[in-house]
Amino acid sequence: MPLIEIVKNLASFRLNNLVFCLLLSILCSCKNEHNPKATVTETIDVTSLDPHSYANFNEVQTQHLSLELEVSFTNQTIYGIARHQIINKNAHKAIFDINGPLIQKVTTGPKGKEEEADFVIGKMDQDSVLGQPLIVTVTPKTKFINIYYKTGSRCDAVEWIHPTSKKEAFLYTQGQAILTRTWIPLQDAPSNRISYDATVKVDPSYLALMSAENPTTLNLDGKYHFKMEHPIPSYLIALTVGNIRYHPYSNRCGVYAPAELVDKAQEEFRDLPLMIEAVERLYGPYAWGRYDLMVQHPSFPFGGMENPRLTFINPAIVAGDKSLVSVVAHELAHSWSGNLVTNETWNDFWINEGFTVYLEHRIMEELYGKAYSEMLSEIEWDELQQELKTLQQSEHPEDAALYLHLKNRNPDDGMTSIAYVKGAYFLKTLEQVIGRKKMDQFLNQYFSQHRFQSMSTEKFITFMKNHLSGTQFTNFDYNRWIYQPGIPANAVHISSELLRNMKTLAKATNEGKDIFAPVRKVKWVQKKGSRKKRKKTFVEQLNPKAYNTQQWIMYFRSLNSNISAENLQKMDDFAHFSKANSEVRFEWFLLNLRCGNWRIETSLKEFLASHGRRKYVLPLFNSIVRDKNRLEWAREVYQSSKGNYHSVTRNSVEKLLY
Repeated sequence: MPLIEIVKNLASFRLNNLVFCLLLSILCSCKNEHNPKATVTETIDVTSLDPHSYANFNEVQTQHLSLELEVSFTNQTIYGIARHQIINKNAHKAIFDINGPLIQKVTTGPKGKEEEADFVIGKMDQDSVLGQPLIVTVTPKTKFINIYYKTGSRCDAVEWIHPTSKKEAFLYTQGQAILTRTWIPLQDAPSNRISYDATVKVDPSYLALMSAENPTTLNLDGKYHFKMEHPIPSYLIALTVGNIRYHPYSNRCGVYAPAELVDKAQEEFRDLPLMIEAVERLYGPYAWGRYDLMVQHPSFPFGGMENPRLTFINPAIVAGDKSLVSVVAHELAHSWSGNLVTNETWNDFWINEGFTVYLEHRIMEELYGKAYSEMLSEIEWDELQQELKTLQQSEHPEDAALYLHLKNRNPDDGMTSIAYVKGAYFLKTLEQVIGRKKMDQFLNQYFSQHRFQSMSTEKFITFMKNHLSGTQFTNFDYNRWIYQPGIPANAVHISSELLRNMKTLAKATNEGKDIFAPVRKVKWVQKKGSRKKRKKTFVEQLNPKAYNTQQWIMYFRSLNSNISAENLQKMDDFAHFSKANSEVRFEWFLLNLRCGNWRIETSLKEFLASHGRRKYVLPLFNSIVRDKNRLEWAREVYQSSKGNYHSVTRNSVEKLLY
């Protein structure tokens, strides 16, 4: 029986941020999967506090969430009870966000003393991004709300990995930005921080982990208990289930991975204890107890996700040479910027990511030296320039400001280099203005005074003005940085000597020189037992292994687009770019596509089928379809590969291809 939608277009009220009176009528009691218990006829006034949430957390706010979950790989369903312990400010209704969960019943009262409650479900928003409001009737004395549900066919946070002859079943969730509501009914806004505990029942052959205190070995009954005592935003609630093993580095940190990857992973991330020590020296004690990594399935849509106590890492980061571990430094830094102090709304996303990129570079400098950090900075600066050009020609050029206006839009639209790199350069420039010592004091105060709180752009500006002074800061035009598109003229520019050398090599290649060919050279050497010198001839040849991932990225990006297929093949035969780590291969494919070399077609198709990281997949498809004759081929490749992509990646690619 189809769901009878009884709240008329509640989404449009919320998207316009108005107080909208909704007369609930044509209500019924029905025996479907969404199962409203009783008829309610009343006028409901709702005020939106967050442009991407229906929740009325100014009236009713979840303080603690208790989850009871059972994972069925057979049905690809999570059966759940979400028990909300609330702060009730004399309210008669509680509003939660849902986008897919099938609500079976709602009760009020503590466990064991529950009474069924009336509830209604609003209409889906026009673009199905925000989902629906779940409105529960309560009294001013209500302290507990219990939502019985199961996940439905629309569950964008959860990725179910089908078992094959070579792989076992696997599951993970990805909540950022507003996907947690697709598998848990809750108030899904980053400013609404909650503690949580969970009981999760899984197949006894699998290990379950969450963004909480975790086990390291299997429980024979398949039942696991979790607790996150610190208040966190809802997008950081995470779950993963599979044939997972653990390797400890110390009593503070370690790495989980699928059984077949754990040996490689533990070697790749061996510097993790040093990273934690480095960031603690800079910005104070780590506040979350343990810090563990979880190497995810290849379909994972990001390089990493900073779930507290359990960072998810894309397996492509396990390169075998530690060349991509800056991703781990980035996710670790989120334990301060993002998890400890969180953007208040998704309009303030730069508060999370700009600070984190800045901290990431400081960690990498602390561990691997200034030259390495400068290399990362210049690579990202070049990416920022390209992003700015793209945004200037887009529908939303205003997105080149740090503070965003994402009302009526998907918050994923704000996940660009602007928040990450422009945000970091804002802080790098501020550091140059006030000095590093004062900058570190400022950031330590910022993190310590706002622990486990949300932070808006306006509040940050107030804090900055109250804690920084002097003529130099007075002349620092922070409003230009934050509220206007583009990069101010006073931006610090960081140049890397290591990358300058690669630009020189690229210039030689562009001029037609074969930089990989052996070169015969002559030098004068002292004769043994004599003052005389003689000529010695020797052959010198470039050693590809002498250059790191970031250097090759700069080399590729500095090349012209007229390199012949034959010369590209010679380069690959010598340096084996097509067999390098995922970052090098990604840039190598982009170079070949830019040069119109379709000899890579087979290996490109294999790469797209085996990597789900959106950073790789979306730009490659975008580059492919610049040749309009390749659109159908791109669609065919996507159709054969999309089973290996999370919904975050699928949704982005489908916008491009269809």
